Amino acid sequence: MTARAMLEVAALAKTYESRDGATPAIADVSFTVAPGELVCLVGPSGCGKTTLLKCLAGLLAPSAGEVLLDGEAVRRPPPNMGFVPQDYSASMLPWLKVDSNVTFPLRHKGVAARRRAELAEETLRVVGLSEFARHYPWQLSGGMQQRVAIARALAYEPEILLMDEPFASVDAQTRGDLEDLLLDVWATYGVTTVFVTHDIDESVYLADRVIVLSRRPSTVQRTVPVDLPRPRDQITTKQLAEFARLRTDVMRTIKRAGGDESDLSPSGPHRVGASRERTEDRQ
Repeated sequence: MTARAMLEVAALAKTYESRDGATPAIADVSFTVAPGELVCLVGPSGCGKTTLLKCLAGLLAPSAGEVLLDGEAVRRPPPNMGFVPQDYSASMLPWLKVDSNVTFPLRHKGVAARRRAELAEETLRVVGLSEFARHYPWQLSGGMQQRVAIARALAYEPEILLMDEPFASVDAQTRGDLEDLLLDVWATYGVTTVFVTHDIDESVYLADRVIVLSRRPSTVQRTVPVDLPRPRDQITTKQLAEFARLRTDVMRTIKRAGGDESDLSPSGPHRVGASRERTEDRQ
């Protein structure tokens, strides 16, 4: 950890108010993220992970506490922050072709047309979609659409990237491919990344640290350092005894945090074969 964090979350709390009363989502969350670090957030279903991420992004005002980015309070979406949502299809503009979807946010940032075209070409090449630049989103698979969402976030040239369960809706094989793509992009660009996931395997595979949140209203239950060697590989990394130990450590922490059976799956509730893995883990 460096002397000064890029992102600092200090005593953050969020309560939703309605005519039916107050619903606390986040009680007291504090953590820091160093420049260039990849941190995963996990926790029981409904613990407020997405609410927390929206507060970090300046999309939602906290009820208490603060978020600091490079020492400045976040009160609106910062210009140096990228965001990749879970619902990639809803984030695409179907009437625009892929390259125009990538450059659309850059128009509002005031980026010149020539530079926009350069960024679209570069980022689509990085995510392996150069030949699909003139296709429409509806002509692409789900995994390809999520690659477009990643390219769009990278084209924004962010210093920090927030990702809200971006691979939750794709099949297991595509998910593994996208995880490896993210690690390649992270290594290439050195962008600080905060990644929300339900998938325990995914969190251990990707992260430098895994922050485990408690049941709602959430607090930080524990931070688990991940010292697995990089670069990581879907087969060799997951065969390591240390990977299995870390996976079990995170799983037990979520259980203590009040997670239900689906939260305890090493591969989360979304991945094919999760039920079989849960049975094996009890044996």
